[in-house]
Amino acid sequence: MPRPSVTRALLPIAPVAALLLAAATAQAQVYRNVGADGRITYTDRPVADAAAGSQGRAGDSTAGGAALPYQLNQTAQRYPVTLYSGNSCAACNTGRNQLIQRGIPFTEKTVESNEDIAALQRLTGGNQLPVLTIGGQRLSGYSDAEWTQYLDAAGYPKSSQLPSSYQRPAATPLTTAKAAAPAAQPAAAAPATSTSATAQEPGVSPRRNANNPAGIRF
Repeated sequence: MPRPSVTRALLPIAPVAALLLAAATAQAQVYRNVGADGRITYTDRPVADAAAGSQGRAGDSTAGGAALPYQLNQTAQRYPVTLYSGNSCAACNTGRNQLIQRGIPFTEKTVESNEDIAALQRLTGGNQLPVLTIGGQRLSGYSDAEWTQYLDAAGYPKSSQLPSSYQRPAATPLTTAKAAAPAAQPAAAAPATSTSATAQEPGVSPRRNANNPAGIRF
C-alpha cells in the first residue's frame, strides 16, 4: 500500500505562511525621520504623521504655532525676548521691524493706558519706550547696535531661521483692565490693589568695566 506524500500534506500551509510573513513585515515597517536639528529618529508611523504628533509637545513650538529649529527654540526658551511698545512710538516700530527681519521670536506688550504706564514705571523705573528684555537683561530705548550686540550675545541667529508657517503672536496690553465694581458696592469697599498684571522685573544692566566692556549679563 503506497505511503501518503509528505510534500502534498505541506502544500496548503505554504500560502498561509507567506501571508503571515507579509503581515509581520508590514507591522514592523520603520520610517526614518531627520529632524530640524539634524537628529535622526525612527518611528512606526510615516514622517508626516510623526511630525504632526511631535509639534504638540511642550517646548517644540512657540505661541506662533509652528515648530522652531532646535537651536533657535533652545535660545528662545533660555532667553525669551519681550518688546514693550506704544502705538505712537516711531522707535518702537523700528525696533519691531529689526526683530521681525532678523527672525527673532518675541512677545510684544503695548503701553497705552494709565495702568500700562504705571506698570512700565514699576518695571523699568521710567516711561521711556521702547523697552526690550532678553532673558533677565533690560534695554531701555532703541539702539540698532546695542540690540544687535545683546541678541548676538544671547545666541540668536543673525538671519531668520523661522519656518515659513510661523505666525508672530499678536501684541497684548501690558496690564489687564480691571472689571467694574457692582453699582451697589460702596466705593470705599473697593480693594486698593494695583490694576497692573504681576510681572517679574528684569535685571538692570551691569556697569561696564575693563573686564566687561559691553556690560552684558543674562
